[in-house]
Amino acid sequence: MSQLITCQELNKSFGAHTLFSDLALSVHDDDRVGLIGPNGSGKSTLLRILAEKESLDSGTIFRRKQVRTVYLGQEDIFDDNKTLEETLEEVIGDDTDEIHRYNRVHRALSQAKFKDPDQKAGSLSGGWKKRLAIARALVQEPDILLLDEPTNHLDIGAILWLEKILLSAPFSFILVSHDRTFLENVTNRVVELNRCYPTGCLSIKGNYSHFLEKRLEFLEQQQVMESSLANKVRREVEWLRRGPKARTTKARYRIDEAHRLQSELAQVRGRNRSDQKVRIGFDATGRKTKKLMTVEGVSKAIDGRQLFTDLSFVLGPGVCLGMVGENGCGKSTLMHLIYGDVPPDQGTVTRADGVKIILFDQKREQLDQDVILRTALSPHGDSVLYQGSPVHVVTWAKRFLFEPDQLEMPVSRLSGGEQARILIANLMRQSADILLLDEPTNDLDIGSIQVLEESLLDFEGAVVLVSHDRSFLDTLTSTIIGFDGHGGTSLYADCHQWLASLSAGKKNDKKKKGKVKSSPKKSNKLTYKERLELEAMEKTILEAEEELNICKLKVEDPEISIDPAELSVWCNRLQECQDNVDSLYSRWGDLEKRQD
Repeated sequence: MSQLITCQELNKSFGAHTLFSDLALSVHDDDRVGLIGPNGSGKSTLLRILAEKESLDSGTIFRRKQVRTVYLGQEDIFDDNKTLEETLEEVIGDDTDEIHRYNRVHRALSQAKFKDPDQKAGSLSGGWKKRLAIARALVQEPDILLLDEPTNHLDIGAILWLEKILLSAPFSFILVSHDRTFLENVTNRVVELNRCYPTGCLSIKGNYSHFLEKRLEFLEQQQVMESSLANKVRREVEWLRRGPKARTTKARYRIDEAHRLQSELAQVRGRNRSDQKVRIGFDATGRKTKKLMTVEGVSKAIDGRQLFTDLSFVLGPGVCLGMVGENGCGKSTLMHLIYGDVPPDQGTVTRADGVKIILFDQKREQLDQDVILRTALSPHGDSVLYQGSPVHVVTWAKRFLFEPDQLEMPVSRLSGGEQARILIANLMRQSADILLLDEPTNDLDIGSIQVLEESLLDFEGAVVLVSHDRSFLDTLTSTIIGFDGHGGTSLYADCHQWLASLSAGKKNDKKKKGKVKSSPKKSNKLTYKERLELEAMEKTILEAEEELNICKLKVEDPEISIDPAELSVWCNRLQECQDNVDSLYSRWGDLEKRQD
């Protein structure tokens, strides 16, 4: 295990705002690092510094000789007039021979599941542009890949695809992500940038859940340290107040120690208070109606493409309905149909009298980029009305982790996470019966996502949620609508059940394709090999059923059921075992029929 990059005493500030100071970090050739931290802690800046796209204020970075570093930023910038093939070819060095270049490009395009290398980059959707950006990074054959929010714009299917790529990657990587399930599945070390740590960061070997355990231990120890220091300082202050006579027999160092303890206590207190979180709380109207909305047999097509057909569900207080499916399958359209600004082609939507519905649009079109933060947070003066009481705009801003000196800043200069917090703040000022949230976690840091989860769990109305964050969905939803992308929808208990269904569907598709390409008919008479297969079939099925039962016990195991990653593995394995048993019984019946 050798070091690829070693960072020592890194310092970076923007104006008066310090991102990190005296930061130390090393990356080895077997590292798969998840880089996390609050919005504004410097994660993206650190990646750009490591990619040599931004300069340091001070510090040293040592790189192993000839190490190839590739950077995948949040923005996917392409020449829209170039083909996919040309887009990848332009990042490969001229020293590569033509055949090797061709193989590398087409292998990367195939890996990203592109079918037409001559397709123009400008014709791609946001999700496919992200895939192209990932393919462009992979074709450069990095030693270390730096990925900044790589799951942005990807649907769950594409996120699972990226997970497989990274799990089998021959290179090391550092990725910035707020997707907890993604971090859990692909990382073997987690680094958090946060001022609550003495060195400015905490690095833990292991996956994300292990990091959370160690982080909690560290913060608890730091709280104990604060309490212990506070007691020591209290005793020393009492001694200092006794007067000169009481202190004549004491050494001078005791006075110096008292001042040192006070300084140390101030530092520890500062770190413990720096781990602030957004305070989110949605205001329900308190309506007791059991049926806030009834959707019956709705269908919708756009430009001749059927999005969903004959879909029915009921929204009531306490219900959280999730929507999942590939990008463009109709989730946002259904969201707007519920809101009322898109009519159904067929079916009815019945809303309770006077029902209040609020929409969080992932496009953020409700946010005026030209106004200052003060106006965006409080459009009608210096205070807002929250749950019936006035709150001054400065206090309101602090609730969402904005500093007073940011209030005069244009919204356009704020980060994606900060803009998302403005929209959530504006939602909180309105009481609602139904909250429609289209990708609300985009750009939010993990701490803010967790607070958002807690507030939605406490919300007494109904919630309709579109998200590609599996952990967020699993925490909140009571039912999930799965879109198949061909106009079909089904209801699922949770995200894992939907993913298992997707996996089973793909296997069935492969079986159907296999039948189409089957060889000409053979004689119905059993061959010698088939007779041996038939004789062993009963034993084979018994063994397969034993494996199936083991999987069922694992899925029902309480310890596994609380671990989303492991539960997903066993759910997929359960589906595979069930498919195998079904296939064996079908094969057994076919062999016996032909024997007769």
